[in-house]
Amino acid sequence: MIALAWLVTACSGPTPTLSPLPSPSTTAASSPPASPSPAVSIDVYAPPGFVDLSDVDPTIVNDIRYYSDHNFVGRRIDGYLEPRCLLAEPTAQALHRAQTAARERGYSLKVYDCYRPARAGEDFARWARDPDDQLTKGEFYPDEPKSRLFADGYVGGGTTTHSSGTAVDLTLVPLPTPTQRPFVPGEPLQPCTAAVGQRFPDNTIDMGTGYDCFDARSHTLDPRVTGAPRDNRLLLRQLMTDAGFVNYANEWWHYDLANPPRPAMYYDFPVARAALT
Repeated sequence: MIALAWLVTACSGPTPTLSPLPSPSTTAASSPPASPSPAVSIDVYAPPGFVDLSDVDPTIVNDIRYYSDHNFVGRRIDGYLEPRCLLAEPTAQALHRAQTAARERGYSLKVYDCYRPARAGEDFARWARDPDDQLTKGEFYPDEPKSRLFADGYVGGGTTTHSSGTAVDLTLVPLPTPTQRPFVPGEPLQPCTAAVGQRFPDNTIDMGTGYDCFDARSHTLDPRVTGAPRDNRLLLRQLMTDAGFVNYANEWWHYDLANPPRPAMYYDFPVARAALT
């Protein structure tokens, strides 16, 4: 499958105009850093201007789900070599502003996904083409047939703002941050739409559903989500809006930088510190 002719992304927000990925032979992304990490193999390098969020704000909690088995595919996604949050620097600086405001209220941001390589979308596409792979249905799309994930907009075609380094999936956790137990592959799955005490024990404050929940109850203003979960979604939206982000209304967790530095530019370097130039 050609990455740009048919690139499937999940939880990626509004689909921007299709634009070719910069060729490694014609962009700064082709220039390797002087001393790449021996722990990973880097085939494409980031253009100048990408940073590791931990260098900008080390207080933001990381829970990079696509590096783990705890995601809607059920395994690590292609391109995620390390559990890092890489972003275009203006996005990282805006997150730092949001984190400062969140901490003043007794919370911390927790990121689930940041920059996402284009190859990850190809991996989503391979998963979506296999109707027999229902491994994670019990948690991530309990009431949605896998065959409907495209038509209903939970998994869609096109490039994603995550691949520009200007989108982030995130939530709020209380301070001090509670311990979160690790996901155990093969453990019984609970629906992402279940009550907070019944679904996977993420240490987030209650947002009404789990992350990457393919259900209309994940829409930020879904009328069935009331009380504290609705208030928590609105608090996250206010913090992020004040910092310069725009929420994708169909996903309470997805935010795009309102004024991206490189609109309609999408990249495919892996998620690894050694990929930064």
